[in-house]
Amino acid sequence: MAAHFDTEYQRLEASYSDSPPGEENLLVHIPDGNKSPWHHIENLDLFFQRVYKLHQKNGFTCMLLGEVFELVQLLFVVGFTVFLANCVDYDILFANKFVNHTDSAKVTLPDAFLPMDACSARIRDNVAVMFVLVISGVFWLHRFIKLIYNVCCYWEIRSFYTNALKISMGELPYFTWQEVQARIVEIQKEHQICIHKKELTELDIYHRILRFKNYMVAMVNKSLLPVRFHPPLLGEMVFYTRGLKYNFELIFFWGPGSLFKSEWSLKPEYKRGGNRLELADKLASRILWIGIANLVLCPVILVWQILYAFFSYTEVIKREPGSLGARCWSLYGRCYLRHFNELDHELMSRLSKGYKASSKYMNCFLSPLLTVVAKNVAFFAGSLLAVLIALTIYDEDVLAVEHVLSSITLLGVCITVCRSFIPDQHLVYCPEQLLRVILAHIHYMPDHWQGNAHRYETRDQFSQLFQYKAVFILEELISPVVTPFILIFSLRRKSLEIIDFFRNFTVEVVGVGDTCSFAQMDVRQHGHPAWMSEGKTEASIYQQAEDGKTELSLMHFAITNPQWNPPTETTHFISQLKERVQREATGDTHPHTHTLTSLSESEPRSLIANLLVGPPPLASLHLGRDGPLTNQGPDGISDAASGLRSLSINSMRGSYSSTHRLAGHTSSASRAMVGSSTDARTASSGSSAWEGQLTSLVLSEYASTEMSIHALYIHELHKQQSRGELSRHTWHRQESDDSGDSMTEDGGAGGNLIPRSHTFPVSTPTSIPSSNSGLPLDRGATPGQEEAPPNSQRRHWGIADSVGSDGRGVRLARVPMGGWAEEGQGCRHPNTVPEEGSDDDMPPNIHKVT
Repeated sequence: MAAHFDTEYQRLEASYSDSPPGEENLLVHIPDGNKSPWHHIENLDLFFQRVYKLHQKNGFTCMLLGEVFELVQLLFVVGFTVFLANCVDYDILFANKFVNHTDSAKVTLPDAFLPMDACSARIRDNVAVMFVLVISGVFWLHRFIKLIYNVCCYWEIRSFYTNALKISMGELPYFTWQEVQARIVEIQKEHQICIHKKELTELDIYHRILRFKNYMVAMVNKSLLPVRFHPPLLGEMVFYTRGLKYNFELIFFWGPGSLFKSEWSLKPEYKRGGNRLELADKLASRILWIGIANLVLCPVILVWQILYAFFSYTEVIKREPGSLGARCWSLYGRCYLRHFNELDHELMSRLSKGYKASSKYMNCFLSPLLTVVAKNVAFFAGSLLAVLIALTIYDEDVLAVEHVLSSITLLGVCITVCRSFIPDQHLVYCPEQLLRVILAHIHYMPDHWQGNAHRYETRDQFSQLFQYKAVFILEELISPVVTPFILIFSLRRKSLEIIDFFRNFTVEVVGVGDTCSFAQMDVRQHGHPAWMSEGKTEASIYQQAEDGKTELSLMHFAITNPQWNPPTETTHFISQLKERVQREATGDTHPHTHTLTSLSESEPRSLIANLLVGPPPLASLHLGRDGPLTNQGPDGISDAASGLRSLSINSMRGSYSSTHRLAGHTSSASRAMVGSSTDARTASSGSSAWEGQLTSLVLSEYASTEMSIHALYIHELHKQQSRGELSRHTWHRQESDDSGDSMTEDGGAGGNLIPRSHTFPVSTPTSIPSSNSGLPLDRGATPGQEEAPPNSQRRHWGIADSVGSDGRGVRLARVPMGGWAEEGQGCRHPNTVPEEGSDDDMPPNIHKVT
């Protein structure tokens, strides 16, 4: 850890005020008799989470029905399983035993059911069944009490929507979240929901809804959570399930003895570094006991997981046998790809748009050998199935033959599965183009993927984010067995790093409470020099967010929430980006790049296909095929800049007005989005439900498209900067790497392995002097060290030395994709910090944020 960052927990120094000038210290006085029912809500985190959940559940009635049916499902799963195990005579059902009938020789289904007395006796005599019933009963009773409590709480939220926000439950499904959020910000002035601030901002609401999720995103980004393993024979894999995630949150946030004393406040002892070793031991002991509890409850949880998966997926598999061969975004992928301050529906909307391209990309890697086998197996199975179907058509009594119907079903399933491994012979796949389209939607991608989209190494790493649904189900089934060992043997060893993380990356914001400092999206504190933050950030290696997370999250939040007024430094960053876009689009030496190439007939059309109205340059947007994919020059940047410039205020306003004319009315106001766009959410609040939904759809698509091009543009700039630095300093690496650095980082020949991205440096920084800096040599530096220009990188025996603008370098160890640290490798967390003195027991200096 950099020495200057070894600090105490602190309040955030805000460079802006949420109150109008001259009113920073004013308090609104409301007479007691006139107080709103929503004046001074104590737990705003829980309140805003419920407001958001009720919106996503489409109203009180839909949410209530969903909760009730979840209880009914639990009763059905447990009751039906016990009934099948104890109340059915399978000898009669399988015709192994005959039943005497007085009226008919035909066996009916009730004949296979045991009498009620016999069934009850078998259940009472089975200790295991009684144990499962008791545990299930307690769990169901807990869920029922929780349902009653939630009904009372959400009835209050329903009243808040109806009376304060003036939105009825029938209209709620037609309101976007940004429209609801705008009304919450507006009524703060009247109802004073939060008494600590005169005005609420969009970021305040996001912080309260996503407080703990922002911490989880940051810990994944900094490779703090143990989710990457190397089991024998399986190679490298990521294991992150809902059960493991639940235990992480239980330990860190809300369980007994967690690090937080309330929803919004970290415990005071975790805000100081003086007793960090003692707190780490305490946390390790707590993790151990929770791991043991998971181990004890493992059989019960495992049985429940198996039964729930069986009842949930059996019907789907019967109806669509190929569904297990489909893919889904893994839980780890959703956390790795998530922006700071990104709500669930925003994330899933973004990933859903990239699903089709991701599926096509993974289908590019179908094994030719597996394809040959699948074709022949499908041929033989189809032949047998055809004969059985023909015999059945000729004489339906064939179905009465034992196992004929089962054989027909199994053969049909076999053929369907085989077809999923046979590619369409008329399709031509372009991995680089597809990966480019995927990047436009998911916004994050390691550098070494680009240009290597056709390699199986890239495919294997991407499959960790986009896995088979069958693998997802299998991981959830084995999670009760694996989770206790991960907690006991992996997470417990990281207790000191976890303590340091929460102390160093927690800030207190007045009116919000303790939040993750990464969620502030402060480029100065957490920006990365390789991601357009050079000269704007003061962050050390330990403070930097990896993969451009800070910069991309900032742009996403600014575009999604156009009403948000960012801090001064943030505004400066966005303004510089816009100016650079303008300069690239207008000052390009290649005139043909002012308008982007036309859409291909494959995948890029999905980016803007849903736009109802758009300017010509936007309508011809193309994210792949030529320049942006293979160009080694600035054409890719210019194309992206031209696309961004096409989203100008005038063109957006023209499209917005035409959209309103199509809907039957004219917009009364239009506000430019941050980053050259329009207020896409609140302009339609006075229109009918259909007109408002139409307008919101169009403008939200503009915002989504703008963010996609921003992501491509920033990645292009990053790639160009990285390529320029590598080419400029090749001479230095050749002279320095006398021990054979021409080999790849993994030790293989240069052409056999994908070169690792150099944008994921993680390790304890080691100062490297430069003669340009004018500073004396650090202790341990080699006299006569060759100088390197600013912003360069030097490699020594597999170690990259990043040289900043001040001429001082930092030696950095390289790690795999996304900064995922492997066991035994250098990690981005600091070495053990020496125990601080008694001064750490004193309260830190508090800086109030207005």
